[in-house]
Amino acid sequence: MRVVSAGEGLAWVEPSEQSGCGACASKSACGVGGLSKVFRRGRAPIPVACGEVRPGDELNIGMDETDLLRIGLYAYLLPTVLALVGAGLLSGRGDAAALAGALAGTALGLLLARLIPRAPRLNVRHVDARASTFEPDHPTRS
Repeated sequence: MRVVSAGEGLAWVEPSEQSGCGACASKSACGVGGLSKVFRRGRAPIPVACGEVRPGDELNIGMDETDLLRIGLYAYLLPTVLALVGAGLLSGRGDAAALAGALAGTALGLLLARLIPRAPRLNVRHVDARASTFEPDHPTRS
């Protein structure tokens, strides 16, 4: 991640220009490279609490596996389970009612997943490009 602006222990970062498969020799013909260009547009910088950084610095940002699993469960499992519950509750009233229950359950699950506080604990490391090493900063909550 590249620092766009920084101040008072907070850095605004955005993804670096290089795509995930930038080392590939055929990146000009790769579909993933094209997708990264499409999805990169209009992305707002993300605030991250960290130590002293300057605009242009590179940061390596990661999160704990349990936070990643928890967020994935909220985002995918909760709406799916509530869709099945909604469809099951209204299945006795016909297919259209079961479909409406599934849609209502999915909408409720997405809403609940959005409202549940789930700020992950981020591990921020400053990348020293000259020495190609990492300088660990303190773990933060974003």
